[in-house]
Amino acid sequence: MSVSVAVSNSPVFSPSSSLFCNKSAMISSSPEALSLSLAHLKPTSSTASASSPSSPGSPFRLRFPKPPIGFSNSASASTSVSSSTSPTNTVLKRKRPARLDVPVTSMTFGAPPTPSSVQRDAVEVEGLGFSVYCKRGRREYMEDRYSAAVNLQGEPKQAFFGIFDGHGGAKAAEYAAQNLEKNIMDEIVRRDDENEVEEAVKHGYLTTDSDFLKEDLHGGTSCVTALIRNGNLVVSNAGDCRAVISRAGVAEALTSDHRPSREDERDRIQTLGGYVDLCRGVWRIQGSLAISRGIGDRHLKQWVTAEPETQVLSIEAEHELLILASDGLWDKVSNQEAVDIARSFCINSDKPQPILACKKLAELSTSRGSLDDISVMIIKLEHYV
Repeated sequence: MSVSVAVSNSPVFSPSSSLFCNKSAMISSSPEALSLSLAHLKPTSSTASASSPSSPGSPFRLRFPKPPIGFSNSASASTSVSSSTSPTNTVLKRKRPARLDVPVTSMTFGAPPTPSSVQRDAVEVEGLGFSVYCKRGRREYMEDRYSAAVNLQGEPKQAFFGIFDGHGGAKAAEYAAQNLEKNIMDEIVRRDDENEVEEAVKHGYLTTDSDFLKEDLHGGTSCVTALIRNGNLVVSNAGDCRAVISRAGVAEALTSDHRPSREDERDRIQTLGGYVDLCRGVWRIQGSLAISRGIGDRHLKQWVTAEPETQVLSIEAEHELLILASDGLWDKVSNQEAVDIARSFCINSDKPQPILACKKLAELSTSRGSLDDISVMIIKLEHYV
């Protein structure tokens, strides 16, 4: 309930109201006398005519108006405003600002996901003499890829396999999975010399890298590949994907991880004018990349070479299994552990289940805290002896 006090001769005082006492009623022996009136009393026509519009002696008035309930008295409010303000003044209302349309953009860094990688949490494939399982880690999209080609050039004992661990997007891994095998085989056919297979593989890696950079694509990938040809196993890698063979149950790494922590790799980078830092326990090139070789990585190409290291060996009866996997597995599972688990499903079993071995290895790495994408491929070498 609001209270208003009106003083005589005030510009806001309206003496025409019937609530004011007439002049005779306000004269009193006591000069301090006040006349009170309640606003809720309905004025009569007689009191209205008794009050003088020009009376200068109107008393103080206390007003107790009852607030309106359930509606807004906009008409009376606008009337009071117009009567107390100059006609030349305009009451301005604050307008709501125009709505801003802010475009929604992706907050992911690196290359956007490729259509084939969208909503792909896991991939499992069983083929002729091989099985592969790829599992997405903490990233929104899986960046690992694989390649498998059997019966190359119509030869049942000729095949090509690869695991590609992408970073900064899946573009580089996808490109390598689609093109590396072709580039290597084209070079082998062109050279037509078994003594130059290692050089042919090297040329295939470098060609794939240069072609990828011409596409103006971003990101990079580690690679590990296995070419089986004429009874020989040609294993190559660039990056930290790894190949491990089971030789009568004993694990043997056929590749060496390319990381800046390797003394020879660090020396090579520093000789080329780069530097290697230890960042939160991980050695990185220019404080950025944790691998020293791979396909792609345009912004670090001066120091990150795509040239692979290759090892060639003749496949023998004691060579049971070949495991190709990304660092998502090898960072948590040792070489011998991987061979033991793979053999339990593939060798020491009445019903071999290599795909279950791949899954078991990926699950083991995850249970030990791996948040990375994990790709595991098991190749049964008995098909190629």
